[in-house]
Amino acid sequence: MHAKIISLVALMAVPFSCAFAQERLPEKTSFQEAAGWEADYDVRSDVVMVYGVNSSFENRVKLWREKGYNVQFMTGIAWGEYQDYFTGKFDGKTHFEDGQVERNGQTIWHGKDVPYIVPSDAFLTYMKSLIRRVIDAGIDTIFLEEPEFWARAGYSESFKKEWDKYYGFPWQAQHESPEATYLSSKLKYHLYFKALQEVFLYARAYGETKGMKVRCFVPTHSLLNYSSWQIVSPEASLAALEGMDGYIAQVWTGTSREPTYFNGSMKERVFENAFLEYGSMLSMTAPTGRKMYFLSDPIEDRSRTWDDYKKNYQATFTAELMYPSVENFEVMPWPRRIYKGRFPVAGSEERQPISPAYATQMQVMVNSLNAIRASDDSIDGSVGIAVLVANSMMFQRFPTHAGYEDPRLSNFYGMALPLLKRGIPVQTVHMENLGFSESLRQVKVLVMSYANMKPPSRDVHKQLAAWVNNGGVLIYYGRDDDPFQGVKEWWNSNGLNLKRPSDDLFSLLKPDAAKLTDVREQGFACGKGFVFIVRKDPKELVLEKDKDATFLEQVRLAYEEKAKAGKLVFKNHLYLKRGPYDVLAVMDESVSNEPFTVQGPVIDLFDPKLPVLEKKTVACGEQAYLYNLNRITDKDSMLVLASACRVYDEKKTEESYRFVAKSPSNTQNAMRIRLPKAPKAITVINPDGDAAEDAEYTWDAASRTLFLSFRNYSEGVEVEIGF
Repeated sequence: MHAKIISLVALMAVPFSCAFAQERLPEKTSFQEAAGWEADYDVRSDVVMVYGVNSSFENRVKLWREKGYNVQFMTGIAWGEYQDYFTGKFDGKTHFEDGQVERNGQTIWHGKDVPYIVPSDAFLTYMKSLIRRVIDAGIDTIFLEEPEFWARAGYSESFKKEWDKYYGFPWQAQHESPEATYLSSKLKYHLYFKALQEVFLYARAYGETKGMKVRCFVPTHSLLNYSSWQIVSPEASLAALEGMDGYIAQVWTGTSREPTYFNGSMKERVFENAFLEYGSMLSMTAPTGRKMYFLSDPIEDRSRTWDDYKKNYQATFTAELMYPSVENFEVMPWPRRIYKGRFPVAGSEERQPISPAYATQMQVMVNSLNAIRASDDSIDGSVGIAVLVANSMMFQRFPTHAGYEDPRLSNFYGMALPLLKRGIPVQTVHMENLGFSESLRQVKVLVMSYANMKPPSRDVHKQLAAWVNNGGVLIYYGRDDDPFQGVKEWWNSNGLNLKRPSDDLFSLLKPDAAKLTDVREQGFACGKGFVFIVRKDPKELVLEKDKDATFLEQVRLAYEEKAKAGKLVFKNHLYLKRGPYDVLAVMDESVSNEPFTVQGPVIDLFDPKLPVLEKKTVACGEQAYLYNLNRITDKDSMLVLASACRVYDEKKTEESYRFVAKSPSNTQNAMRIRLPKAPKAITVINPDGDAAEDAEYTWDAASRTLFLSFRNYSEGVEVEIGF
């Protein structure tokens, strides 16, 4: 049905301040972009993180500011457009010796011109010059992304010099011994911690000279992904770094599709992996109060089909919304790539742009992130079970020694996937944060192993022992026979002479506990708490079929009888009610193949037509994102419930509802609007002042909602609904 046309007042400009005091502007949602503004990818999030410093930098900043964006800055700390530094244009010297180098002498390149970097003092001087230019442009929020040192690197002359400065003895090739591997990883970890600390402190100090309070963030992959991809990065330690304000959790299809083992099968488990990745990121900041943005991406770097992108985008998007304490989002990276790129289509050799339907669906999803708020809601099911992780997970991944392997990080997934696949919203807790009281406050049962990580200090064991004595239940899995047990560390030096770090932990929990071989059934009391020790590595629970039954019974016993936390409920889904939104994932490889049904009326936000459904049934292996009309608090209000645009300048009277809709040009808008009664006239006016001939609408009397569709324009489309 075509809309009737009546005249409207001229489009009013949306008021935005272009002053340098960027913190006064909204920053709930964001995206990063290396190109200048264009109407075709004018996403209308609050923030654009202008990427990289080059000859067009100041002009790009100016263009985005003129369009009303809160302009912030992002670049890589381990790679980027740093040709000036490497070719000698910056200081008259070439710096290719700062590239990360493998054992075979090959430099690891990021792109064609710039290698991954060993962050030397000279490089940090160069980075500070870029930061100075950014602050001079009036930008007071800086994101330095992906502090990455490849585990297979560590053979360059620059790295050897850093080794000598840090350790005070000659460099050791990391492939020669477990200890050399561990020392090499610790140095890589330290170098990027130091790099970020130094650059952030400089940014703060220089900003103060300009009368600006500069904030600094680290966009980074999760600990799980870096461990899986064999990359070393500071990760959780940054949460307590002076001058560091928060993170962006860089989780998307490309990270979450990394195959994992479960029940003897290795395959992609995108939703489950994304859920664990977002959780591991959140656990880095939850006790510290630092800000966290969650990222998802409608496509990915690797060439796949649009159908593949859409399926996995829905999975990762659902996973990020399962954490209701997070309300800040990077809605996408590189919108120009998404809206103007071409990618494969199933069954065709020709690469195609994003389809109108997928673009509409994506815009509905990202615009909902402007509205969704943090809440105290929780996922249904048995909460309070966590797996302990540590940064040292990254230290044992490459190279391997003495024939000990941890395929696909199975020593972690062996503790997590048997629980998650049965509908238990398992958490992760970072060992580095155990000093914060909040880290374990909600945890009833903690599962851990030293097969895949090692404790950074004895304080960790004191903190764990105190938690157990106060009523916590600890389940320890591990044969403790991997070659990293004997690296020269605190548990075998300075007066201690222990073969394994767990010996120290057990001695704090119970005298002579280290001598126990396997106490999985009886365990032992420790103060108000309880401890189980199982002499199996967690990977043994998932590398073969049907090997996790004993583990599940162990967790049940710990949860129900020892922690007295309630009944441990196994199911095949995770379901969260978050304000008016229903977020749902039904998992395969679980306790049943039954679908899950949400009673309506609900709006299906994964459907670009935004249908109102009496109920939504979700099959195994699928997810759903719904707007539940039963949870609208003001039944008589005029409200845009879902839209493939951002709404500005709302004006509500008894006779009409008016607003301006903005979204990337050349895309199709879809809106579901709650109204007090059926409309008598609907007007849609394009930026040129003409009526939108393609505008269509339908009225759903049962839900009192209007579906409205028309072509989007970044300049804005005027809509008036009359009664």
